[in-house]
Amino acid sequence: MIRAYKFLMRPTVGQQGALAEMLRDHCSLYNGALQERRDAYRHASKTTIRYGQQSAQLKDIRAFDPERQGRWSFSSQQATLRRLDKAFAAFFRRVKAGEKPGYPRFRSGKRFDTVEFPKDGDGCRWASAPHDPVTRVRLQGIGHVKVHQHRPVAGKVKTISVKREGRRWYVILTAEQAKPEPLPQTGSVVGVDMGIANFLADSNGEFVPNPRHGRKAAAKLEAAQQALSRCKRGSKRRRKAVETVARLHRKVRRQRLDHAHKTALDLVREHDFIAHEELKIRNMIKAPAPEPDPEEPGSFLPNGASAKAGLNRSIADAGWGVFLQILTAKAECAGREVMAVDPRNTSRRCPECGHTAKENRPTQKEFHCRACDHKAHADTVGAINVLRAGLVRRDAAPA
Repeated sequence: MIRAYKFLMRPTVGQQGALAEMLRDHCSLYNGALQERRDAYRHASKTTIRYGQQSAQLKDIRAFDPERQGRWSFSSQQATLRRLDKAFAAFFRRVKAGEKPGYPRFRSGKRFDTVEFPKDGDGCRWASAPHDPVTRVRLQGIGHVKVHQHRPVAGKVKTISVKREGRRWYVILTAEQAKPEPLPQTGSVVGVDMGIANFLADSNGEFVPNPRHGRKAAAKLEAAQQALSRCKRGSKRRRKAVETVARLHRKVRRQRLDHAHKTALDLVREHDFIAHEELKIRNMIKAPAPEPDPEEPGSFLPNGASAKAGLNRSIADAGWGVFLQILTAKAECAGREVMAVDPRNTSRRCPECGHTAKENRPTQKEFHCRACDHKAHADTVGAINVLRAGLVRRDAAPA
């Protein structure tokens, strides 16, 4: 199996400048290759240029510009061209599927933040100074860069990527390793119901509070964004304000990831089987369609867009999608089973008698069955029904 590791790099001032130049030149290569494809297709011949043709030009490009393109790893430049090729492949796939196409765009230096080295030892070398107590990674054109390795890397390193986040630089490794030993069986199964008031409720009646990291940082973010709006474009003050806003967003993202990892790890350690709702989060956070007023042309009726916007922010702040991805990955490593089930009516179906009705849930957190008078927390009821549906689906699956 393949596992990723992300470590903070500690480059010198000179190495920081060289890393920035490497990103700049790869961005230039990406944009140049995109321009070539656009120009070729706009020609009367409607010529289509593919990765193989552009990769074959790299040798000449490097010879023509040895001070810039010629400094960097040939393989990393091929990876940048593959990145563009994947963007076009995704564009044509969306066109064929009738989705919003999203034609590949030119990248500014601020939005091009990653360079990939497809193979350890080809233009890069992990743990390049084995006799040095400090871990280092060697990058062609950069040198040996210090790395804060906070945990050991298991398995054989396959690819190495360098990423810039604000003023920090990270190295991201993918390592191929044997499938880990599964955790001991606990005999426990659980269903989880995702929510906003509580991050999740399980079928055992337990709740995980919603940390609401985005809401807690909202005041600071609002002040930082207001300060940004007052800055003159292109000024040094504006650049600092942009960094402040980005830093606050990165902190919220790290907090959200940390919470998701810890919550998923607790579930995986305690239960052999975990069932959850198969949520269509993109559909859940769509804005409501406008309602034209038939009596007054050009005006619209209230459609609850303001309230829906607040709900959408809360859903995004909870980070359900990221959590479920992490839960699935951790369960696979631990030998646990995760099952997604249809969420329809899970909070309206009585777990005692099976009666399903909208009236069974009079409030957001209250469940009161109109048939058998069963009362419970609505999220707990949802988790119980999710677990039952997951067990049925598991038992029905072919061996």
